[in-house]
Amino acid sequence: METQFPLYSTSAAPRAAARLFSKEAAMPALEDSIRFVKGVGPKKAALFEKLHIRTLRDALETYPRDYEDRTAITPIADITEDGKYAVRAVVGTEPKTTHIRKGMTLVKCTIFDESGSLPVTYFNNPYAAALLRVGQEYVFYGRVQANGHTRMLVSPQSEKVSPDAEHPGRIVPVYPLTAGLSQRDMARVTEAALDAVPGDWPDPLPEVLRARYQLPDATDALAAIHRPQSTQDVSDARRRMVFEELFLLCCGLQQLKERRRADTGLIFSDASLTDFFAALPFSPTGAQRRAIGEIASDCASGRPMNRLVQGDVGSGKTIVAAALCALAAKSGYQAAFMAPTEILAAQHAETLAPLLEKLNISCTLLTGSMNAAQKRAALAAIESGAAQVVIGTHALIQQSVNFHRLGAVVADEQHRFGVAQRAALSAKGQTPHVLVMSATPIPRTLALILYGDLDVSVLDEVPPGRQPVETYAVGENMRRRITAFIDKQIREGGQVYVVCPLVEEGEMNLKSAEQHAVDLQKMLPHRRVAVLHGRMKSAEKERVMQAFAAKEYDILVATTVIEVGVDVPNANLMVVEDADRFGLSQLHQLRGRVGRGTRQSYCIFFGADKGQTARERLKILCKTNDGFEVARADLSQRGPGDFFGRRQHGLPALHIADPIADLALMQSAREEAEQILQADPTLAGYPELRARVHRMFEERDDEAFN
Repeated sequence: METQFPLYSTSAAPRAAARLFSKEAAMPALEDSIRFVKGVGPKKAALFEKLHIRTLRDALETYPRDYEDRTAITPIADITEDGKYAVRAVVGTEPKTTHIRKGMTLVKCTIFDESGSLPVTYFNNPYAAALLRVGQEYVFYGRVQANGHTRMLVSPQSEKVSPDAEHPGRIVPVYPLTAGLSQRDMARVTEAALDAVPGDWPDPLPEVLRARYQLPDATDALAAIHRPQSTQDVSDARRRMVFEELFLLCCGLQQLKERRRADTGLIFSDASLTDFFAALPFSPTGAQRRAIGEIASDCASGRPMNRLVQGDVGSGKTIVAAALCALAAKSGYQAAFMAPTEILAAQHAETLAPLLEKLNISCTLLTGSMNAAQKRAALAAIESGAAQVVIGTHALIQQSVNFHRLGAVVADEQHRFGVAQRAALSAKGQTPHVLVMSATPIPRTLALILYGDLDVSVLDEVPPGRQPVETYAVGENMRRRITAFIDKQIREGGQVYVVCPLVEEGEMNLKSAEQHAVDLQKMLPHRRVAVLHGRMKSAEKERVMQAFAAKEYDILVATTVIEVGVDVPNANLMVVEDADRFGLSQLHQLRGRVGRGTRQSYCIFFGADKGQTARERLKILCKTNDGFEVARADLSQRGPGDFFGRRQHGLPALHIADPIADLALMQSAREEAEQILQADPTLAGYPELRARVHRMFEERDDEAFN
């Protein structure tokens, strides 16, 4: 298999590994607590706990988030712009301490190299300055700032240069921190963790893969990623660790999928959907028919279905879920449909009940806010089997809910539910078929990898007749016109969402929901304005959303809590404040809150005056309403980062790999995992790989690995 990645260099990393891992006598074990490290007491240990570092192994798997290249020495005369620099220079003047005020000191000195001089200033750090000696040469690393017509080096790190040093300076790892911990603290614990790695450290990657992809072995990679000798070390080590992590992930997901396929599942004997399609008030899209066909095939296969349906806003996922519910009921089973909010559960019930009644299928709603009598009636119908399709919220997984014969489970907006919640609902039946739905459109290739333990159906068509949302990106100079436009839409019978990035006043120059609601009410005193944000109690949020849906408010000022879970067909205008602070896919999701009725809908993004980058990004949304196109642009622009969030896809925590930035490596890792598991499904021939896969998936608490 060809690879486009650079070959592993024969750098100093192996020598570094030998040096770091040679202390075999009386070494601590990786499972030891970091409390055994000198300088880590109870208080520091509690701070490390915030970073999920409890053992030396945890420290070993906490990789640097960045590196400072202190080997790239810049002559003082070449420093023309502000920024971080490494400078090799001699201390020319004695460091002088000045007490500015109580508790604040300023230490100044001047350093020289062959090209010139540079003032150095330490703020409130007399200890660092006290280590400097006049006439001694150091490598200084820090930020250079303008000071009038001159520049100065502010609070730099310094390392003494030995007389025989040909190439002074080093690559310094920068670790994620929390308040109270320093890089020195992290380095101390990491050193102890590296010392705890035995010389015969087992490598989970098969040798054939290391050779094929030119990857260093595990010990060399660990040494190089924590103590690199060159930037090439960093590149090679990171690539090795990323491939390993993604390979373990893909092996585990593939095993989960195969083991679940091997399970015996319910067989829905009546797989005919003729009556279902005849009952629909519209003609389904080709994508909907394809997804429904895949579900029907799964339910007749004798294996439990675990399928994801992902599609853009308005692509018709609910009808696909309704088909599964109908299939279950026709075969004598019950279906449970779990939604993230009470208002969305009620809306699903309003949509599905009339459709299912045409097929003589009963539909029951169960939510936490129902009164005692309503709950008793619903619970009795569920237990007796009279309730064939049950739609509800988290209330469905409560202990008091007993299904008569649960055969299908649907989780809507699946990123709002954890793996454990879906499993708790499934446990109320005997291996029921499971369908999860996501409104985050991503390219199919990426979906197949991220949702590796699920089969994937993609709804990539929008039902005919749905009007695209007219989208505009504007600057603050349009504020008065947009306020007038808001008033006009309300006057014509519509309703308006206004989304802000903050709950309350915080970061300078950003709109907060609470304050902006006050401002809007002053500008439009004849309109009814409500506020909605994540800090409100669930019952209060439900009340506000229901009141807005009932047209009791004209304007709903909210944070992104409305991104999912609200369906108000009468709302036809979305205004997003400080839109440059949101991801493109998130903005597209917000735009999807409007355009759900017959009225022409609009979306207005403030932030086009926040620079060229913001303008170019928002222009993408103005050009297309296609969520898959938006997602592709978002992925290409964001690069590294937690695009989905762990809750979104239920994957084990990734320590170094990024499923977006490392997509090419992930594709290779998936292909290799499939090949190895095809030849050895239990990984019996790869004991270390098998053990590491199991350890990675322990956090999921998945029965397949327990």
